[in-house]
Amino acid sequence: MVFTVLAFIITNTGTGHVVPGARYVTNSSHGVSKLCIVSENDTKKYRNIALILNNTEKWTHLRSCLVKSDDCNNLSKRYKTLKQYKLAELTPMESGCCRPPAECGYPALNASYFDLSYHPVSTNIDCKLYKNARSVRCYDCDSCKAGVAQYMKAEWRVVAIFNVILFVILSFVYFVGCCARRNAGGSDAKGRGR
Repeated sequence: MVFTVLAFIITNTGTGHVVPGARYVTNSSHGVSKLCIVSENDTKKYRNIALILNNTEKWTHLRSCLVKSDDCNNLSKRYKTLKQYKLAELTPMESGCCRPPAECGYPALNASYFDLSYHPVSTNIDCKLYKNARSVRCYDCDSCKAGVAQYMKAEWRVVAIFNVILFVILSFVYFVGCCARRNAGGSDAKGRGR
């Protein structure tokens, strides 16, 4: 129950914000210490996720999994035209890892290739880290780490809901078992008295 309550507290608020005119969420990319923090009160809630993602060894492992997963490379297969891609609802990981942050202002040529010849509109470091290469993309960006954190929070939420359902079922079974035992104990005492 403690884990379930903590999971609900951690997954209660989102880390992204909607980009006007787009159908995806851009994740905060101003440092991992801030990427998971929505307000000052949320600092304690997200500290563990931020520490995990800041750990270079753990991020290197996660990054290699993201590169192997081919999620970013499959975007161009799923969205054949630029119009389809712009209307697509991208997951937090897709919007954080597969594309440069929207604030950079790089125009999309298709779902997996951006025109990087433009000077970035933003001073965000992620704008310089993004490359069109399949093994680079924005995997080293803070926005990618924010997308992974958002995914982890969603998974924790599912586990927390499953735990609540399991707790309710087990409580019901325990209650029925206690009632059955009490009734069986009472009928044995009546039978012996006769």
